[in-house]
Amino acid sequence: MPVEIAVIEGDGIGKEVVPAAVEVLDAVAATGSIGEFEYTYVDAGDAVLAETGEALPEDTYEAAANADATLFGAAGETAADVILPLRDAVGSFVNIRPARAFPGVDAVRSETDVVFLRENTEGVYAGHEDRLSEDLSTLTRVVTSSASRELAEFACDFVEDGRGPDGSEGFTVAHKANVMRETDGRFRDEVLAVAAERGVEADEELMDAFATKLPLDPTQYGVVVCGNLAGDVLSDLAAGLVGGLGLLPSANIGHDNGLFEPVHGTAPDIAGEGVANPTAAILSAAMLVEYFGYVEDGNRIRDAVEAVLTDGPRTGDLGGSATTTEVTEAVVERL
Repeated sequence: MPVEIAVIEGDGIGKEVVPAAVEVLDAVAATGSIGEFEYTYVDAGDAVLAETGEALPEDTYEAAANADATLFGAAGETAADVILPLRDAVGSFVNIRPARAFPGVDAVRSETDVVFLRENTEGVYAGHEDRLSEDLSTLTRVVTSSASRELAEFACDFVEDGRGPDGSEGFTVAHKANVMRETDGRFRDEVLAVAAERGVEADEELMDAFATKLPLDPTQYGVVVCGNLAGDVLSDLAAGLVGGLGLLPSANIGHDNGLFEPVHGTAPDIAGEGVANPTAAILSAAMLVEYFGYVEDGNRIRDAVEAVLTDGPRTGDLGGSATTTEVTEAVVERL
């Protein structure tokens, strides 16, 4: 049976980099062991809101919920109204964000190779905000033992399967339990307890100390487990070390479904010009392939991307002058 993929291009350069990722998926399917992909095209984002009054139409939500996986581009001002419900649609409880420096890219820290496993359902992103008066707004942070332990179990599986950088055998928990004692304290305690039960090596780091130490020596870290907001901010910090958000893929994983998206936004300054860097979207496609168990084919995509980053052609953000199409064609040729 074909693998059913919901495709949501979204806004801005999402309409350019997602087709590039689909082209690569078809190329690897034609030359690998996957079989074939079957695509359902739906949409979401600012343009859809302007046209329909809904940033995430019901048919888009249902397509993501019913597909085997979803490939998503980017949304503009409506990002929170799109990506958070989409993560709910696929039942995602963990966001995987690798930050790795590639050969041929002018990275601040070329030795960087870190994977962030970010809790994806609660924390300050749970949506409990209130404007109580002209002077006062509040935000309720939600942390549960169940969600913390589910993330920890995934992290243990992740390192036991050798999926971390250089086969990392353990992970670091990044938190702020010295200040947020009840919420981050619970998160830290539950994650470390699961690691101890599983016999997985785990240490901990205050997130502000982590933010200082990572740029100074990224080799201190391999797999990093963190809460929702910390994972968002710290993984973006790591992006700056490897060449920018244009190179970072991500995966939102549930028990029976997944959502795969580049970390970058809509880049309205270059949208429609055909010069967007498709690397992050293509690497997200590699993570999608691996999600279905085709690790060798995922590595083939990654190797092809690495070869193109090394030898060219490159888009303008990496010092080249190539178009999105030219980079995509070069990756397909390598495959």
